[in-house]
Amino acid sequence: MKTKVPSIKAKKPLISQLLLILGLTLLLSAESYFGYQLYSLSAQQEQLKEDYSTANSITFGVFSLDLWREKLSHIVTQKIKSFKVTKEQKKELREEIEKQLHGMIDQVVDQFEKPQKGLGNKLKKFAFKQLVEPKELHEQVPSFAKTIVDRINAPRTIKKLKGIASTEFNELAEQIYDSTATAQAKVNRHFFQKYKVNNVSSLNHHLETKLGDIRKVTYNYAYAMLGSAFLAIFLWLPLRKKQYLHTPLFVMSLLFAVALLIIGSTVSIIEVDARLATLELHLLGEKLVFHNQVLFFQSKSILGVAQVLIQQPKIDSITVGILIMVFVLALPILRMAARGLHLLCKPLISENSVTRYLAFESAKWDMADVMVVGILMTYIGLNGILQSQLGGLNIKSETLVTDTVNYTSLQPGFIIFVGYVALTILLSYIMKKITCKPLEKET
Repeated sequence: MKTKVPSIKAKKPLISQLLLILGLTLLLSAESYFGYQLYSLSAQQEQLKEDYSTANSITFGVFSLDLWREKLSHIVTQKIKSFKVTKEQKKELREEIEKQLHGMIDQVVDQFEKPQKGLGNKLKKFAFKQLVEPKELHEQVPSFAKTIVDRINAPRTIKKLKGIASTEFNELAEQIYDSTATAQAKVNRHFFQKYKVNNVSSLNHHLETKLGDIRKVTYNYAYAMLGSAFLAIFLWLPLRKKQYLHTPLFVMSLLFAVALLIIGSTVSIIEVDARLATLELHLLGEKLVFHNQVLFFQSKSILGVAQVLIQQPKIDSITVGILIMVFVLALPILRMAARGLHLLCKPLISENSVTRYLAFESAKWDMADVMVVGILMTYIGLNGILQSQLGGLNIKSETLVTDTVNYTSLQPGFIIFVGYVALTILLSYIMKKITCKPLEKET
């Protein structure tokens, strides 16, 4: 029996390590699943937002001459169709016609009162004086004016005048043209077919509903992912004295951090969304209204920002993009790999100068924490600038009312990346503890 005791004691740490690894592997699988779902939903959300911003772009709204023509044509056409002369207008029209007729009579009389040259002109003047009495003509002016007004306001005449006005206006409207109507028609057909809808209102309702549902689920997956990672870290509290479990627990903790880094750098971190919520123009007693015009939209991940910078033609942008790739993404992975090698491998590799430098001395080159501060400051700066600029577009007057909104926000990717940074800080502290502390015998 005495010879079997060491064997049993030797198996105890091995079984505990295997059980720990198995449990953490299941937890890591759950974290990876949450991360994959978050990545997929974030990409889907970004695509939906891009489609929404394209369909509701200000280019196809306030900046579209075709849309202005359509809205103005509708207002003017309705005004022409509903045109009707009121009693006050008839009275004013009759008075104006009488004034013009009196003026014409006086002008004719003045012409004949002037001295005439030639026999023919003198005969005309004589006949006018004998046959025409200016006073009688002036007395007949009111009846003539009433007849003219009645003829003008006859239904047949009004209908003909409306037809002439509509025709002239339509000919003028057709001369106003730009290419946005054609482009918008193509875009709308594409989105209608893609999302199985028939009009813009249905498209917006469909996209807004899906985006609302996705937004809730993505945050749930983000918090679940963080919960999985920090649950693994909290295991250090009950297992801090079991040194034979430190190595597998630390290596598995590194894998949790890697998962957070990958998802945090590939999922959207910030979303800039500025809109013209309402534009109301009071024209001809009617309201010309534009709703939900997207002024600007952009959503990017850390990796996406780096890629955009690298694709720029300017050398300074390319340099910044490369620095982000190296010091925010590549170096942290190398550091975690070096820490794992330091604990798992033999001294030839674990005590190698490169391994030790990456594991213990390269922290000053790791810019992940700086990136967190940079993202936060960028968000605060952008949000402040947009609030200020959009505030200047808010107008309230008798003829024009505009209202802007700013939907700029931090996204789940930022939360995950902050979680990664916090986790690496804890792992750095734990690394120093387990590597500097001498191994104690299990009691």
